[in-house]
Amino acid sequence: MSKIEDVRADMVKAMKAGEKDTKETLSMLLAALKNKAIDKRSDLTEEEEIQVILKEIKQTKETLEMTPADRTEILEECQKRLAVLEQYAPKMMDEAAIKEVITDTLAEAGIETPTAKDKGKIMKVLMPKVKGKADGKLVNDILMSFMQ
Repeated sequence: MSKIEDVRADMVKAMKAGEKDTKETLSMLLAALKNKAIDKRSDLTEEEEIQVILKEIKQTKETLEMTPADRTEILEECQKRLAVLEQYAPKMMDEAAIKEVITDTLAEAGIETPTAKDKGKIMKVLMPKVKGKADGKLVNDILMSFMQ
């Protein structure tokens, strides 16, 4: 069953249960998935569906960060939206798992003590390994902690 079918089924459940916020978030996600499929002119792969979901989560987090503290209604809406979207996102890697992948990548590249000059070369190998499984900003921050 594709994510589009899952989201549609859950949206119907939310409508029947009268959960307006959940229904609106799922409706927005369904529209994003369908638009991506239309742009591609074929069905989405699982990887592409995950990328759309992660993009929606990222946009919601950015809205949350940029919203002034006194705009509580927007903050609450973003929190609810995130809670719903994260149900469809894959489990993200934690810091320990990311450190392990970075260590393996450094060993693979033959770099014992990475420097700023090596960063581009390391990221080029590292990011495909963690794409869709870890936040790029977190990966970058952890890699920076390895550097001198």
